[in-house]
Amino acid sequence: MMIMNPSKATPEGWGTLGSAILTFIFFWDLIRRYCPPELRLYVERSGRRISGFFNPTIQISIHEYIGSHMKPHEAYGIVEAYLSISSSKDAKNLKAEMAGETETKLVLSMDENEKTTDEFNGAQVVWISGKVPSPPQTSSFPYHRETEKRYYKLKFHRRYKKLITESYLEHVVKTGRDRIQERNRQRKLYTNGYSKSDWSHIVFDHPATFETLALEREKKEEIIEDLLSFTKGRDFYKRIGKAWKRGYLLYGPPGTGKSTMIAAMANFLDYDVYDLELTSVKNNTELRKLLAETTSRSIIVIEDIDCSLDLTGERKNKMEKSGETETEIIKKPSSRRDREAESGSQVTLSGLLNFIDGLWSSCAGERVIVFTTNHVEKLDPALTRRGRMDKHIEFSYCKFEGFKVLAKNYLNLEEHPMFGSVEDLMEKVKITPADVAENLMPKSAKEGPDECLQSLINALKEVQAIETNKVVAAAEQENHPQLVIEWIPTVQETRD
Repeated sequence: MMIMNPSKATPEGWGTLGSAILTFIFFWDLIRRYCPPELRLYVERSGRRISGFFNPTIQISIHEYIGSHMKPHEAYGIVEAYLSISSSKDAKNLKAEMAGETETKLVLSMDENEKTTDEFNGAQVVWISGKVPSPPQTSSFPYHRETEKRYYKLKFHRRYKKLITESYLEHVVKTGRDRIQERNRQRKLYTNGYSKSDWSHIVFDHPATFETLALEREKKEEIIEDLLSFTKGRDFYKRIGKAWKRGYLLYGPPGTGKSTMIAAMANFLDYDVYDLELTSVKNNTELRKLLAETTSRSIIVIEDIDCSLDLTGERKNKMEKSGETETEIIKKPSSRRDREAESGSQVTLSGLLNFIDGLWSSCAGERVIVFTTNHVEKLDPALTRRGRMDKHIEFSYCKFEGFKVLAKNYLNLEEHPMFGSVEDLMEKVKITPADVAENLMPKSAKEGPDECLQSLINALKEVQAIETNKVVAAAEQENHPQLVIEWIPTVQETRD
């Protein structure tokens, strides 16, 4: 077959070439339409073999996600870290990011649709970065967007196949992992609130530590020891046949430091945090999908579990009060409010339990699951039993030892003459660490430690007066049932 030189082509020559192409397309269409499937498959295989003979290039793809967008692929991050070392040599389009808060320079890596070359023991390879186009947006939710599905392609001559598959890829993995460990990796805070069925993230830079927690020293040491035992228990969990995870239930009144404890745990373990908003999850299937996309070495958080969904056994209580069966309740005509609720999240208690310790709970490796609640008595016992929520941690009102931690944090004080008055009052009244911190925080540049401590003492005395008045009122009501006492709450009482 003659190859036409474009510089010497004539209109007649172009016409001949066009006719040849049309003839080929015509016969190829006939083969696809009327040939038996076996013959058509044979022709396609032969075509691929002929094409491979003339094209000696072998290609390996590394996608960001495994399977149908279910789990981030560790190999993708390793290749990205490896290419951040060599890609700046000849790639023209690069993207830059800070490797960590303490870094003083940017880390460069290949941008999408860019390529770079690499050499290994005399073999030349080409790395190409790409991105699968996102489908058209169909959701009316303003922040919904499909997660970009990126990939890397490695191309090399087939004569280097053994060298690349046996030595070069091992070199890439080792170098990439070393590069990741060298970086001061920023922790990430993920949420499903914006994209509902996908995780979005920002940098997690919460400064809380166990040293700054307003908690008794014995309790902090107990939690730290438990976390350390968990992180070193890979072989133990494997031997006993359990998924490498641990559940924590943090419960207590509002303002007692439950969320701060989660931040301290993440900083202590150096884990990412996944803040799961259950009301944004459509059903149990989406819940499993979100779980599968979490990474190892992470904390999955569900805050205020008693307020998230109807998982507190209220349906059972309704059936017991009405004497109706569950089937009768389902068939009963629903109100407009019920129909609106049904159009939202349909995550069930069964789906959440499977999320915690079912078969899907073992899909991501080393993870901590944390629930928080202000009303532990409302939770279903099936949710809080040991094995699901392994460790229950109560957060109560502030004690004097917790106050001393807050005084050190806010006022840089370890001792002060007014500490005695604070200790006496804190033994008699209940006040949350959040209220203590609010009173210790200087309101202006003129306020010093004395003014802040006096503000706290005044707040404690106010709470004490409220509690005393409540006791007196209760006694008066008991002695004179016909007497109705109306109270006008103070600012502090209203806040509580």
